[in-house]
Amino acid sequence: MKNQTFDLKFHILGFSTSQGKQTLRFILFFFIYLTGVVGNVIIISVTYLKVQLHTPMYLFLSNLSFVDICYTSVTLPKLMNIFLTGNNEISFTPCFTQLHFFTTMGCTEVVLLTSMAYDRYVAICNPLRYSLVMSNSRCLQLILGSWAFGFINSLLFTVFASQLSFCGSKQIQQLFCDIKSLLKISCSDTRKFQIIVYLEVLFAGLCPFVLSLTSYIKIISGILKIQTTEGRRKSFSTCTSHLTVLLTFYGTIFCMYIRPPSEHSEQLDQFFSVLYVAVTPMLNPLIYSLRNQDVKKALKGIIYFKNKQIKWFFA
Repeated sequence: MKNQTFDLKFHILGFSTSQGKQTLRFILFFFIYLTGVVGNVIIISVTYLKVQLHTPMYLFLSNLSFVDICYTSVTLPKLMNIFLTGNNEISFTPCFTQLHFFTTMGCTEVVLLTSMAYDRYVAICNPLRYSLVMSNSRCLQLILGSWAFGFINSLLFTVFASQLSFCGSKQIQQLFCDIKSLLKISCSDTRKFQIIVYLEVLFAGLCPFVLSLTSYIKIISGILKIQTTEGRRKSFSTCTSHLTVLLTFYGTIFCMYIRPPSEHSEQLDQFFSVLYVAVTPMLNPLIYSLRNQDVKKALKGIIYFKNKQIKWFFA
């Protein structure tokens, strides 16, 4: 790779069509970022502090929360810096580093969500074998496998992307260094790499989604066979939060990367990017804390314990 490649300066032009509201945008994204980080830290803390939540389901959930924190931390701080300073310049190495870690988090989250769907399938459809199938070692293997797959897959993907040439426009019409936007401004023949992108979405996105969907079809079938209304309600309550997160996550991914091009494609990409990298990670802990009875009970228990400590201290 030529040395001058590393001297490239890209310009991130997200929301560039409507100037004059940078401070308001900074406040909005700072609120979204802070809410997402605090919410996910609470989920991780509750899972760690409450012994009854030391199960595969909540171990997956705490890892998912950590991925969501990394997701927003990879993209939003740079975007907020642009809003504050007006300097939208980013050099080659930080840009592709951002692309690498963004892709790593995306691939890791995909495998984690699939593992969570499998965990719920075993818990509901094969409850007698749950402790055997989802042992601590198996759970740890799935989590480490998720991170390994995300990192290695992203590394190969980023190495391929770094071979692109940029001899024309350096303006990225997106909120961060996204591969779809980089392909648009590359002066290389991108047809082969576009095939790689679609294969990536197919094998690292669509196939895990089909596996998760298959798990939930079997889960719903198993729940409907439960005789008591209370039993069905409890089973549904352990799945609805994860299913909501799953559909939201995949919905934004497919709309962003598989949607056919349109007249307002760049504006739509920016809209789905906001949902994908900011709003969804912010909503995930809210969805889990509001719809999951175990998490709500654990939160109430911690708050009650802290209140007792405060009263004892000031007594």
